Parts: sequence; structure tokens; C-alpha cells
Amino acid sequence: MRTQNSLFLVIKSVLVQFIDVLNQMTYDDYTQPIELLSGSTIGEHTRHIIEIFQKTIIEYEAGVLDYDKRDRNVLIQSNIDYAIECLAEIVSKIENEDKLLHVLSETNNRALPIQTSYFRELLYNVDHCIHHQAIIKIGILILGNIKVNDEFGVAISTLNYRNTCAQ
Repeated sequence: MRTQNSLFLVIKSVLVQFIDVLNQMTYDDYTQPIELLSGSTIGEHTRHIIEIFQKTIIEYEAGVLDYDKRDRNVLIQSNIDYAIECLAEIVSKIENEDKLLHVLSETNNRALPIQTSYFRELLYNVDHCIHHQAIIKIGILILGNIKVNDEFGVAISTLNYRNTCAQ
């Protein structure tokens, strides 16, 4: 039970921190192609994060996740308010019991089911989220008008290591 609560707290913390960052942005900040990010936008990275979490939550009951078959909803990447709503919805729906799942992985034009669990996929989701937040942070630093704390976009294991070294 403690592991479960800790996992949900970490995920919620990361997502709420992300909402706080997005709340500082203008629509132009959110949708501006950034050359250093290969022309992608903060909105596109945000959509990708959201859709991975959404797939995990939506497909939980069926027990089979297929991350390759995401909606790629342009509204999420173009409407910052809608993206914030989606993140808030994820925060409110993330808590489920751990259970066996299968992830479909497209290999040689064939979907191979790989056994996993809900908690394992949540760990993947939060690590994936932080990875994209690190990319988003580069975009934010280029824009220069948004404040992010030093922990935004930094892996949890790195933060733990830094805390250990600081003691």
C-alpha cells in the first residue's frame, strides 16, 4: 500500500508541477515551433505526454495497452487550456489497483504482447513524462519568459542522488 501511495504521489506531483509551468505560458509560447527542438512545439511534447498517460488509464480495464495507437489529438497541442484540463483529469483518474497488463509492441508489422503491470507502466509513464519535460525545459529556456524550478525535467533518481550527495 505504501509503494502504491508513493507512486501516485510522485506522479501527481510531477503532473501538478507541469500544470503550474503551463499556466505561465501564452498560447504563442505553447504553439511556437522551436528550431532547437527540430521545429516541434511545447504543445506537441505536452500532447505526447498526455496521450501516453491517457492510453494507460483508458486501456486499464481491457488490460491491453497499445501506445502506438494514440489519438494524436491536435486540440491538446494547440489549446493550452484543454491540455491543462487533460492533465488535471489524469491526476484525478490515475489511482487504480495494480494488475497484470499486456503492452502491444509493433515489431515486423506484428503486434507482440509483452507482459507488464499497471504500476510498471505508470513508472514508464512518469519517466517518459520527465524526459519530455526536459525537452520542454530547453524550449522554455529559449523562450526566456517562463520560470521553472531546477527539478522540472529531472529524473527522480537524479533528484534522489543529488539529495544524497547534499547530505
